[in-house]
Amino acid sequence: MEQLPMGMTLDLPEGVFPLSTDSMVLSHFCRGVKGKRWLDFGSGGGTLGLLLCAGDPRCTVTGVELDIAAHEAALRNIRRNGLEVRMQSICADLRQVPSLFPAGSFSCCIANPPYFSGGPVSSTLPAARHRESCSPEDLCRGAAWALQFGGDFFLVCPPENMAEWIADGAARNLQTKVLRLVRHKEGGPVSLALLRLRKGGKPGLRLEEITLHDTAGCPTEVYKEIYHIK
Repeated sequence: MEQLPMGMTLDLPEGVFPLSTDSMVLSHFCRGVKGKRWLDFGSGGGTLGLLLCAGDPRCTVTGVELDIAAHEAALRNIRRNGLEVRMQSICADLRQVPSLFPAGSFSCCIANPPYFSGGPVSSTLPAARHRESCSPEDLCRGAAWALQFGGDFFLVCPPENMAEWIADGAARNLQTKVLRLVRHKEGGPVSLALLRLRKGGKPGLRLEEITLHDTAGCPTEVYKEIYHIK
């Protein structure tokens, strides 16, 4: 069982995608966005929803998850943390979002989407990391439908995929406003890209960068902030 901020706990069974650096840096990327109604695409066991609720006592989160085991884990995590009023999990294909919610139902969307396409799914590469059921095109289409005008879509992806996300978003009136590059170690390669796309946003991109460990391998101040280390 994982301990999260504000005394919340996360319990995920084997086979459900675990708490990861991706989720932690993505939830930190969303800080400061308060009192919003969130839609979590491919929400798994509820990890991002719990992190969002822990960081903002006024937000609500609706997760859409295709895998029944992950969906059931999310329901248990919601009950354990007493979040039944603020958080829900729906077992459905995220490509069905237009049939699940009226257009413009959410002020923010969030996704830790699949990285890989093709090849067999193994125990070391869970189905949650394959793109067949959840492509950038599918997610941008869903976000464009679900978001109100001026709403934001937050996501994390490998740096080699960020151009695809920016292009797919722009094709659906989702303008990339913030790009944050993440390095695991000072002087090392960029390992993750965080994007904030705005529905109906005007052109104009802010570039940011964070590093999680210094050259000696010690956690940086931003790492301590992300993981709530004092």
